[in-house]
Amino acid sequence: MTKAEKVDFTIRTLQDIYPEIPVPLEHKDPYTLLIAVLMSAQCTDVRVNQVTPLLFEKADNPYDMVKLSIEEIKTIIRPVGLSPMKSKGIYGLSKILIEKYGGKVPQDIALLEELPAVGHKTASVVVAQAFDIPAFPVDTHIHRLMYRWGFTNGKNVRQTEIDAKRLFPKILWNDLHLQIIWYGREYSPARGWNLEHDIITKTIGRKSVLNAYYKLRK
Repeated sequence: MTKAEKVDFTIRTLQDIYPEIPVPLEHKDPYTLLIAVLMSAQCTDVRVNQVTPLLFEKADNPYDMVKLSIEEIKTIIRPVGLSPMKSKGIYGLSKILIEKYGGKVPQDIALLEELPAVGHKTASVVVAQAFDIPAFPVDTHIHRLMYRWGFTNGKNVRQTEIDAKRLFPKILWNDLHLQIIWYGREYSPARGWNLEHDIITKTIGRKSVLNAYYKLRK
């Protein structure tokens, strides 16, 4: 297969498996999504979805959030880990949203990245999922699969994002980034990986990845 054929096969397979794409983090608006994504750093989406209702019950908008102390926020979100940094970020960005943006979440990646505790991936997820602006947030699942499929040699997620945007049609970016995440979790995990269940890697995978897989199982 040519590279273009591999890309087409990947897109078609993902669309067949995930015609309806669940959104991993539960939220009701751009603000609650921003907070949920910030909380998800080095934490599972399942855990975040257990904790966000407890926080949003007390504050689901920046005006109510700044009425809480950083310590109160930290206590509520402790189960997601990194709570000292995340609680300061949540309080700090809520204050800035009120002061600079009338309590609204900006729709621009660069402006989002200026907020405390908001990195490029978080900003990309927010514009993609909250505002339907094309972006390609790359997490560890996407980074791993793009390498397994021979679509990137990137040593970091930034390079993988550049390669993904170059290979995939812009109109599909927002769907594909979620489809690849779900596929990585269900069929192509880092641990306990069974190639027989991973039709995409089995069909188009990087030769060195496939050889290493089979060598381990001899």
